[in-house]
Amino acid sequence: MGRRGLALGLRAGTQLSDTAAAVPVRWHRRVLTLAFPIVLANLTQPILGAVDTAVAGHLENASYLGGVALGGLFFNFVFWGFGFLRMGTTGLAAQAHGAGDQAGLRDTVVRALLLAAAIGAAVLLLQTPLIDYTLHALGGSDAVQRHAQIYCRARIWAAPLALGNYVVLGWLLGTQRVRLALLSQVLINSVNIVAVLLYVYGFDWGVAGIGAATATADALGFVLGVVLLWRNWPRGLPALNRAALFDAAALKRLVVLNRDIFVRTLCLLASFGWFAHLGARQGDATLAANALLLNLQTFMAYGLDGFAHAAEALVGAAIGARERHAFVQAVKVSALWSGFGALGFTLVYWGAGTWIVECLTDQAAVRAAAETYLPWAALSPVISVWGFLLDGVFIGATRTRELMTSMVVSFAVFVAASWALLTLYGNHGLWAAMLIFMAARGLTLARFLPRVAHSVPAAVAVAG
Repeated sequence: MGRRGLALGLRAGTQLSDTAAAVPVRWHRRVLTLAFPIVLANLTQPILGAVDTAVAGHLENASYLGGVALGGLFFNFVFWGFGFLRMGTTGLAAQAHGAGDQAGLRDTVVRALLLAAAIGAAVLLLQTPLIDYTLHALGGSDAVQRHAQIYCRARIWAAPLALGNYVVLGWLLGTQRVRLALLSQVLINSVNIVAVLLYVYGFDWGVAGIGAATATADALGFVLGVVLLWRNWPRGLPALNRAALFDAAALKRLVVLNRDIFVRTLCLLASFGWFAHLGARQGDATLAANALLLNLQTFMAYGLDGFAHAAEALVGAAIGARERHAFVQAVKVSALWSGFGALGFTLVYWGAGTWIVECLTDQAAVRAAAETYLPWAALSPVISVWGFLLDGVFIGATRTRELMTSMVVSFAVFVAASWALLTLYGNHGLWAAMLIFMAARGLTLARFLPRVAHSVPAAVAVAG
């Protein structure tokens, strides 16, 4: 999907005058002011993933890297599967922030933290069947499975704190405190990088050290998160009211939002799990090469998500303030800068991708395989960006039913395409199916965009 499809969706959903349609400079400034710190914060995540990959990629053989890759996928399922704690909190907090509802801001974060604590406790209680079943389903050789088990059992003890960090991040983004979000993410990932080098090379803990380092960072990050929440807590409000906190309507809305985002996220993670499973069937070297190239995909996704997160905050605030004009401007400017960012990633991967691969592993077989499939990873940003951006728009609007529907359809398309193309073209076909999946995400959400624009009142409009 290109900008034309996005523009058509906005045009169908709005009746703007020629003057209103021109995007004022202040909107560019507003989007970039929000997006830039978020981009920096997000990019610390894949940098950490690249460090983990590089450390594992320089251990004895490819099974260590494959084990960390499968273990990382497990935590993608467990933690990103509950990503509604971040996304739902951002949408609800942004709308409360736009409406000036301080009590709503407070109640939103408290409800989400209680939910994160309950889910985290359940993950710890069920960790053995969760790890065993998921890793078995993902596949891989016995050596890869063994290293993945070690990694997972070292990292999982921090599950409640990692989920709590999602809530803190969602609240900071929703209230447009992006510099504090940057501070939080930089601390977590800086601690993680230092800890992984210390645990692996200093203490010689191997794969267990990589998992334990992430757990350590999650714990320290949550301590900082609590401090940030306390310092920015809405003041002058009545004491927390149990009846308001557990209000039936508010809880129902939270459950519906979280259910839809949960199903959407499960489909997204199932897609990457299916991708890893089909890659594992082609041997450890191909599995490791795909995992290495997915680091490029992840790095790009986190960077471009900075603009999506800016769209979440601005779209949510516009809907809370009931201003359609502000909604349209937020989407248009976010789309423009997202497109520029995607083009930049494609050019970097096309020009420097081989060098990046060589930095991430010294395994000759993995290098050769990764360089063979590198063009697919280089093409991905300009195809994937529109799905990332529209995810942010729909999260900020709390239109989670459309998000869920889009991802279910895209997942079905991916499964069908992967079966057909893998048989015909091997791992090239698998990568082609992944790009088809990314394109389907953007196309399906664009189809729903006019519906969202129509839902925002147009009576109150601010001058450009």
